[in-house]
Amino acid sequence: MVGLRLVGIAGSFNRPSKTLALVRHVADLVAAQYRFDTTTYDLNDVGPSLGRACLRKDLDSQAERVVRDITNADVLVIGSPTYKGSYPGLFKHLIDLIDPHELRAKPIVITATGGGDRHALMVEHQLRPLFGFFMAHSLPTAIYASDRDFVDYRVVSEPLCKRIGEAVSEIAALFPEAKSTVAE
Repeated sequence: MVGLRLVGIAGSFNRPSKTLALVRHVADLVAAQYRFDTTTYDLNDVGPSLGRACLRKDLDSQAERVVRDITNADVLVIGSPTYKGSYPGLFKHLIDLIDPHELRAKPIVITATGGGDRHALMVEHQLRPLFGFFMAHSLPTAIYASDRDFVDYRVVSEPLCKRIGEAVSEIAALFPEAKSTVAE
């Protein structure tokens, strides 16, 4: 549906990045199924002022535009690489520069990537509480992907695709005006 905006943000600097690939994959599915306009970013798109910013007003215009897109989005797809059992510090710093009320009730698809299954609960124990503090509406199905779910930075795992499909279908309950293009 034209007018509804989805913004994806991957908390990674790496390019190519499995985290960014996962965020884009989910965002593209939402766009195709519900006709959302989508934009995806990673921390490179935010730029170097992020690390120097103590307050949001310290961000340069590029970083402020990304933050404004995040806060103005109708839906967010948030992705984080797993770093020592949690999210990276600069990703958290980006989120900390957002006023909690700017994310209040905003639907968020939570995603994360990691090397293996031992970090799979990072979506539940790190990301869900973070966005709970912001009073955001984290969708019930969170998505965790490990290295084996990708080939050449493309999502290839059938179980992962099924889980992504479940998360994407949950958007319909929040945006009944966004008609699905999937045949019933």
